[in-house]
Amino acid sequence: MLLFGRETTTDEMVTFQMDRLLALTADMERVRRGVPPEAMAGDAAPILDRWILAQRAVPCLAGLSTGHPRLVGQDRLIATTDLWLLSEDRTWARTLSRWYRLGRPAEQSGLDA
Repeated sequence: MLLFGRETTTDEMVTFQMDRLLALTADMERVRRGVPPEAMAGDAAPILDRWILAQRAVPCLAGLSTGHPRLVGQDRLIATTDLWLLSEDRTWARTLSRWYRLGRPAEQSGLDA
């Protein structure tokens, strides 16, 4: 997640994250077209031995949503997709799926902890 605004975001930080996402998107397009991983990564890909499928927590938001295009209702309790951008003044957030206008924070938001 990038905290954005006048004081906190640098071009270098944004460019780094954009480049990562663009590379992922390009690889997804190649997979869709049937390009095998060997042709994309070759011998440069590291080996991951004795691996397991795992899960980890990622930043997201939870709260009462109104006006969501897919989760219809007023004051509907939701959790968002991965949080990518949060404005310094905590009025805007961009998740993997969409922008959110942020209202009042909950009593214990954990943002500045």
